[in-house]
Amino acid sequence: MNPSLLTREALGRFANESRAAFEAELKTLVEIPSISADPAHQGDVRRVAEAARALFERHGGKAEILETSGNPLIHGWFGEDPSCSTITVYNHMDVQPANEPEWTAEPFTFVVAGDTYRGRGSTDDKGPAVTAFFGALAARKAGVPLNIHFLWETEEEIGSPSFEGGLNRHKDRLKTDAIVVSDTVWITRGKPSTPAGLRGLKGFRLTLETADHDLHSGVVGGAARNPLAELIKVVAEMMDGETGKVKIPGFYDEVVKPSKQELEEWENAGFSVDTFKKDHMITGMRTEDPIKVMKRVWGRPTMEVHGVVGGYTGPGIKSAVPPRAEVKLSCRLVPDMDEAKTIGRIRAFVNERFPDVQFHEEHGLAPFKGHVTGPYAEAIKDAYHFAFNAPCSFTREGGSIGAVKTMEDILGCDVFFLGLSLPSHGYHAPNENYDWEQAGGGIAAFAHYFQTVSGIKN
Repeated sequence: MNPSLLTREALGRFANESRAAFEAELKTLVEIPSISADPAHQGDVRRVAEAARALFERHGGKAEILETSGNPLIHGWFGEDPSCSTITVYNHMDVQPANEPEWTAEPFTFVVAGDTYRGRGSTDDKGPAVTAFFGALAARKAGVPLNIHFLWETEEEIGSPSFEGGLNRHKDRLKTDAIVVSDTVWITRGKPSTPAGLRGLKGFRLTLETADHDLHSGVVGGAARNPLAELIKVVAEMMDGETGKVKIPGFYDEVVKPSKQELEEWENAGFSVDTFKKDHMITGMRTEDPIKVMKRVWGRPTMEVHGVVGGYTGPGIKSAVPPRAEVKLSCRLVPDMDEAKTIGRIRAFVNERFPDVQFHEEHGLAPFKGHVTGPYAEAIKDAYHFAFNAPCSFTREGGSIGAVKTMEDILGCDVFFLGLSLPSHGYHAPNENYDWEQAGGGIAAFAHYFQTVSGIKN
């Protein structure tokens, strides 16, 4: 190993010398509209897998496309020395749809504006994936004795429905000592943060039908049932729309309050309500107390209404009673909450009080409690400090990554997080972007991480 190639100065030079190649590779991936939620883009999902395999082969690595019952996995690697440890980096190559009218350029055209990269998937999650890849190239150039593997999936944005089966099918070739995920968001620029937990997700729909066609409100109004109004009442009895408090009996029973140490880490993470509102373009908040916001986003479960379907939605008013209606909802679950118990309580509540309402359960993702101690966790903190010259805080992530717990359960190793995205990068938002400051620093962080963990004996 040549340690002189792994100093901060040397890795800075490597990143700058690799910048043109980094941008070219990211452009290739971003310009493939790999929208896993849209069947019309099934061919693009396959195309991004082929492009990812070619990326490894182009830079001296090896790669294979692993088939699942749904979309494929991409397994790439550098090094096959059985005497060395193996680390796997997880990212995803599928992206959200990009149909928002606020885009200022074509979402699947890669735009470079100074140090900013724009395009769907640039930060979620193709930019961080390519960053980790170039960090591996730097480590390999320095001769770090480590097998560096990558596992990139193509269904993360739809809840990873085929990931568990695919992992079980290919687990023998995916054996690893630890996994690091680069698909998380810092609290603010200049202050690295990494999750000590992820919220889970459970979706469900409520439907009600009381007629087979629109009814004239003057002829039947007052006598006919209105399914739209009734479902609004159901939602109001399940949750307080103003405060967000869920009224389902037992909903909060498994919730464990953040510890004093966790709260101290959160308070040191650089969170600002004003920045939070600006980054997410929020005009109204339920609270503006910083610690209360962090508790609500990271440490408390939620129930959210995502959409109401039914009735007339065109211009003006159509004075009809709708025959049917639907409400789409989901809950975010915090670590220690049981997905089956939670949805069972909600279903029982609805069935008991509103027996005509049909309850439709959707996919779920289990919450995840992360690891904050041990050599791999220390290596994450050290990598951030090395590359960005700032201490790292363990926070939590309000969102969900379905693959995380699945990887721990099936591959039998711990999962850690070395994310690089920022709130201002616009996860799932129009004009999604990434930037060279995070990418260049991220290349150094990953190279340093690989060097550090190569000395861990399992």
